[in-house]
Amino acid sequence: MRPVRAPDFPRTTRVSCDAIAEAYAADQPDSLAGRPLESALPAVFGELARARADGSARPPVADIGHGPGHVTARLHGMGLPVFGVDVSPRMVALARRAHPGLRFHVGSMTALDLPDASLGGIVALYSVIHVPDDHLPSVFAGFHRVLLPGAPVLLGFQSGTENGRVRLTERYEREIALDFRWRTPDAVAELLGDAGLEMYASVLREPPDGERMPRAFLLARRPGERVRVPRGRPGRGPR
Repeated sequence: MRPVRAPDFPRTTRVSCDAIAEAYAADQPDSLAGRPLESALPAVFGELARARADGSARPPVADIGHGPGHVTARLHGMGLPVFGVDVSPRMVALARRAHPGLRFHVGSMTALDLPDASLGGIVALYSVIHVPDDHLPSVFAGFHRVLLPGAPVLLGFQSGTENGRVRLTERYEREIALDFRWRTPDAVAELLGDAGLEMYASVLREPPDGERMPRAFLLARRPGERVRVPRGRPGRGPR
């Protein structure tokens, strides 16, 4: 039996993101700034995450594909226990520098090194766009595995009338090999459902000046009763 090879796209994504990390962080220090809808959705996510557990025992939430770390910082500002995960070591280093009080780790959404049912929520804004179509089912299955019952997921991605892909070979005057995929909200919602996650809301924002494509945002949750942790007992997050 031949050994199963790990997917190659996390490596190519890591190398490309490392190459443009500094320029991207300088150009996009806060992708939510000046965008009311994008700014409101993490707040909705935060309310859903807070609703599934009470008091000081809230489980942590993960910002997967955190980039410069601004979304992680916003979630922290909402009072959520949060940490970031990114495939790019350089992005992790920049996020740690910009937000020294927060936790950021190198990791891949294709192989989350987290215990089962340990997270109170997942945010993945513009990070699933680098995942090939045939790997998305296993990524969403991984989300389901690490989420507690009732915990929410917030996804953001470029959208269109049909699924598509483009490969960028240069950005910020650096040579890269980075795939960008756009998908319809219905296609992604179907994959979430196949992974056992149920839809809560779907929002499509039309592109303003300077953008070419609509932006889709999906809120889903792992089904199940929310867990009420007795006050005074510390919550256990990923170790």
